[in-house]
Amino acid sequence: MADIAHRPESRYGNRPTMKDVAARAGVGLKTVSRVVNGEPGVTADTERRVQEAIDALGFRRNDSARVLRKGRTSSIGLVLEDLADPFYGPLNRAVEEVARAHGALLINGSSAEDPAREQELVLALCARRVDGLIVIPAGHDHRYLEPEIKAGVATVFVDRPAGRIDADAVLSDSFGGARSGAAHLIAHGHRRIGFIGDQPGIHTASERLRGYRTAMADAGLAIDDDWVSLGTTAPRRVHEAVVAMLGQPRPVTAILTGNNRVTVTVLRVLAAHERPVALVSFDDIELADLLDPGVTVIAQDAATLGRTAAERLFHRLDGGLEAPAHVVLPTRLIARGSGEIPPPADG
Repeated sequence: MADIAHRPESRYGNRPTMKDVAARAGVGLKTVSRVVNGEPGVTADTERRVQEAIDALGFRRNDSARVLRKGRTSSIGLVLEDLADPFYGPLNRAVEEVARAHGALLINGSSAEDPAREQELVLALCARRVDGLIVIPAGHDHRYLEPEIKAGVATVFVDRPAGRIDADAVLSDSFGGARSGAAHLIAHGHRRIGFIGDQPGIHTASERLRGYRTAMADAGLAIDDDWVSLGTTAPRRVHEAVVAMLGQPRPVTAILTGNNRVTVTVLRVLAAHERPVALVSFDDIELADLLDPGVTVIAQDAATLGRTAAERLFHRLDGGLEAPAHVVLPTRLIARGSGEIPPPADG
């Protein structure tokens, strides 16, 4: 049997308290409180002794009591679709920088495009008393947030609007961007253009499909049902869609993709295809300018999306009372070569 008398002590002890700091510095508890909270009434020498005690003990202020007094936690929540998606990196960073400028901490999580997970995360953040929320919605019904918003939790939706509630939203022009991408391919001589997008229930996917259809209609071009494929962004699904479009008796000569994850798979398929196929991607991708040809893209400014949403959120937290609004940010078509490939002479 092991000798429990020689069992090593846990490396984790109790957190030092203000009483511990006061005892080490030889001052009263109120004096420590004044130093910790930056209040006047403490001499420079006493403040120095208290600060030395704080540093020696590793004391950290417990903000829970301050929350009870002030009703604010100086924290906000951000619910994304997927933190691993490169599109959300600049957006997340921009939100964090705005939060930091306002002295707030950012807490984030991924919904994995699951409405139940989104609601679970949002309500967990509310339970931790965040002051505000920025949400990229996975679901279509956000009435579950109404009690939280009425209780004072400022909320801004980004990339997609809220469902069944009136709330601030900051969006990219998905419709206009896709319309310009399809029109660009048409202007370069293409008449059989495929569209491969995300799941149809997602707002951005449906808006980009609408933009594609509108551009084709504007040009008087009919769309074959086999030229449109919506679904998950899983590589296998996208691969099969591309192969099907290119395997028809009269295959598509160009493809418009609905987002960056779709684009990556499409590029892999096209690299092995015997004939060049024009491509325009909604969303830029890393190294797109270094490929041969470079990938023509409809670029969103993810950082501006995040920054605009965060600034809107802190405007609400500072007392902004105007009616909720939708802010739509423009996209930009960047021609790099893939979208300028002409259709084959025989097709």
